[in-house]
Amino acid sequence: MGGLRELAGPFVVPGPCGVAVRDRFKHLTSQDEKVLRAVGEHQGALASRDLKARCADGLEHSADTWAARKRDLTKESSSRIAGAITKATHDQWALARRCQAAHIQTLEAGIRTLRHRLSLPIGAPGTKRAAGGYRSRSEWFHKSRRLAALEARHAAVVADRQAGRVQVVRGGKRLLNTRHHLAEAGLTEDQWRQRWEAERWFIAADGESGKRFGNETIRVTPDGEVSIRLPAPLAHLANAGHGRYTLTPRISFAHRGAEWADRITANRAVAYRIHLDTERGRWYLTASWQRPVVKTIPLATARARGMIGVDTNADHFAAYRLDRHGNPLGGPRRFFYDLSGTAGHRDAQLRHALTRLIHWAVRVGVAAIGIEDLDFTTEKTREKHGRRKRFRQLISGIPTRRLKARLVSMAAEHGLAIVAVDPAYTSQWGAQHWQKPLTTPRRTMSRHDAAGIAIGRRALGHPIQRRTAPPPHDRSDRARHRTAQAGPGDRGREGTRPPATDRPPGEPSPNGTRTREPSASNTVRDAPSTQQWVQDSLTHTG
Repeated sequence: MGGLRELAGPFVVPGPCGVAVRDRFKHLTSQDEKVLRAVGEHQGALASRDLKARCADGLEHSADTWAARKRDLTKESSSRIAGAITKATHDQWALARRCQAAHIQTLEAGIRTLRHRLSLPIGAPGTKRAAGGYRSRSEWFHKSRRLAALEARHAAVVADRQAGRVQVVRGGKRLLNTRHHLAEAGLTEDQWRQRWEAERWFIAADGESGKRFGNETIRVTPDGEVSIRLPAPLAHLANAGHGRYTLTPRISFAHRGAEWADRITANRAVAYRIHLDTERGRWYLTASWQRPVVKTIPLATARARGMIGVDTNADHFAAYRLDRHGNPLGGPRRFFYDLSGTAGHRDAQLRHALTRLIHWAVRVGVAAIGIEDLDFTTEKTREKHGRRKRFRQLISGIPTRRLKARLVSMAAEHGLAIVAVDPAYTSQWGAQHWQKPLTTPRRTMSRHDAAGIAIGRRALGHPIQRRTAPPPHDRSDRARHRTAQAGPGDRGREGTRPPATDRPPGEPSPNGTRTREPSASNTVRDAPSTQQWVQDSLTHTG
């Protein structure tokens, strides 16, 4: 491959296995809000205590310690609530461990880059694959100090991981740090306190198949009536039998409501979560359930009707449609989005762009969308890109993880498959082989559009290059047709090569020889016709 890294093969991304829908509680009474707050505070305190116990166990956790924690929680709530709390605790601890491993990888990537650059002479030039030496002795000194700091931080994190220690904050580390920057966040201390307490509440219940309406703790009937099984210390707040509290408003899921109704009618498991949005002052109910794992279609089936290659950028998707042979069809398509502003605004922009992309794919009749399997985990360090702060901000702004999750779930609803490909060299080779040939006076091709073609061809199993030359046995075409081409800037390069006799007189041939100028014609047949030829009648002499 001439120094190129080995490329991973394309694969069909597995479909989603879960569904979540949400609806708002409208017209809650003051008593309803009082009960919800009391339940959230009580169960949130139990969840905090259980998380503390789980973190203290570390790597010594076992089924016995889990059962002991669940028995302690059952005394102050119920068996089902205790099971939901301990399950959420284990999920949170496992997520912290995965984040810890990712942090270690990031530190190791920065350390490798610093060690490499510090080992080079000052001012040594870099290459496309690796940065060069530092520009001055002062910069070299400061980077050596940073290397020492990263090594110390790496050693501390590795020691924590080996000991089973994790750093977890119920309510979120970002919200916790916002407490020290209230003016920048535009919050008062009371507003921050309300948001902090709401994030630490716990009003959730796991579903149970075979139970009435799929959940015994938070029960929702087909007509939308919501009732909650209160913990033992709050049983005096019940307004229904068996220690339950029935809320005044009714729930109706507009999205996937029929699917939800079919599940609860058949008493299949549905999990619920109730939370408060403090910014809007609204209460919401989220219902979620699992779907059977959908078997992905074979890669050959996904390629049968062509492919749409999508290049992901910081502000738009560059898409191009290809037939099953890898030939571009039509013109490039771009789907723009704006990732500035709040998280809700960014998520809405991403969904809107993906919706337009999927609708176009369904309209043109393809069966799959090809996209890069992007992961910028080791690319965001400032040690790798040095002073290219704008570039680091650019790749950090691309929502790769959320994009893949959104695209897979939304495409599955329309019967489309997602084919992930290796992102190596797609932009470089796409621009080299496809950008200029497809540029016309009425069609502008960007580097991103050409990358979309490269991604689509790789997803279809074709090489990105437009043509591949056969091995030159000799001057004949016994291997297959030769693919010698004119230069990219030559006019008429897409046509057939003219024979040597059609070149202007005296023009050198490709081998450097000159052709002989044509001589004057010696026959009437070859001479140009400048007059009408008339044959005279025969004369007879006596």
